[in-house]
Amino acid sequence: MKTPTPLLTLGTHYEQLLGLVPPWKVTEVIIDTTALTVVIHVEATGEQALSCPQCATPCPRYDHREERSWRHLDTMQFTTTIVARIPRVSCLEHGIISTTTPWAHDLARFTLLFERFAIDVLHAAASVTQAKKILKLSWDQFHLIQTRAVARGLERRECEPIAHVGVDEKSFLKGHHYASLATDIDKGRVLEVVEGRKREDAKQLLNQAIPEKHRGEVEAVAMDMWEPFMDAARDVFGADVDIVHDKFHVAGYLGKAVDLVRKQEHRALMKEGNTSLTKTKYLWLKNPDSWEADERALWKVLQGDALKVSRAWSIKEAFRKFWEYGREWSARRFFDRWYFWATHSRLQPIIDVAKTLKRHMNGLLAYITHVITNAVTEGLNSKIQAIKANARGFRNFANYRVAILFHCGKLSMYP
Repeated sequence: MKTPTPLLTLGTHYEQLLGLVPPWKVTEVIIDTTALTVVIHVEATGEQALSCPQCATPCPRYDHREERSWRHLDTMQFTTTIVARIPRVSCLEHGIISTTTPWAHDLARFTLLFERFAIDVLHAAASVTQAKKILKLSWDQFHLIQTRAVARGLERRECEPIAHVGVDEKSFLKGHHYASLATDIDKGRVLEVVEGRKREDAKQLLNQAIPEKHRGEVEAVAMDMWEPFMDAARDVFGADVDIVHDKFHVAGYLGKAVDLVRKQEHRALMKEGNTSLTKTKYLWLKNPDSWEADERALWKVLQGDALKVSRAWSIKEAFRKFWEYGREWSARRFFDRWYFWATHSRLQPIIDVAKTLKRHMNGLLAYITHVITNAVTEGLNSKIQAIKANARGFRNFANYRVAILFHCGKLSMYP
């Protein structure tokens, strides 16, 4: 059976909604129907001792700080603000110190409930502009909430072993400005982001991402063949750590080589008036499993023309078999046969990539042991690109880092 709620005064009504208990009391509520605002004035009434926020010892009151305001959840369509003067107490151990409030953390400009709601809106909104409109916040307030949420999440992140780490780069600004990301491959989350992609930048990244006591438990690091990343991984995790070269990056290297062969051959054929390779770029780069019927028919026609790009494509596609081997010796035997074919193809771009793969053979074979890729990191890169676009780009790296960790860090961020 429902019990009717007795008619309350406006102050008592808001005290119950805010969960206030003595000595905190609502002393005034100002409603502006023109500006659509509600201002709730709260005061710590009486003379009873208040707890020191450092040691929780009841202490006599000393004075009050200046009046402050906190944004709260809206009351219907009315923007709601709490206003109060926080008492200061005289603690024998900690001196004169401000007490805490039950509705907000120290130094915050938003109530706990508002910050929690804001975090949900920022996750759900299609863009930063939409979130700002819903929350009625400025850009500075928006970033402040994100920054505080990420700081809480990083502080709460459990210190646990991470077996497989991914390292990748992401463009930050126009030109050659990059950020480096460390990811937890098994849990699909970003661990840390730093500016730059040099060896020292990567070392800073990995040192911040993995606590020192757990660095010896890292089994493998997935990355492309960027030497500074490889050197940094060995510096941080030891010379014996397995570096796994991501198969998607290898496919990218081979794809670029095929495209270079196509460009060179297309130019030569065009001089002879042959347009057979016109508009075929993506045919050679696309996974044949995804070809449409017309693309498959075109490929069969081009295969019969004894084109150089057809040979390059065949060599590229043949390498996909390497990743299917479950034993190192069989994978090595396959690579040796493939390498002979590639280096005797008389296709210089293919020869160059084959030699690059040969130099990084250990990183390729490490995949057989760990079977990990940077697919998680690449997927997060796509999400980061969307975050960047929705925010209209980032001029400040600190804000860029916070946004990535906010949306991709899988952090516990509620106050």
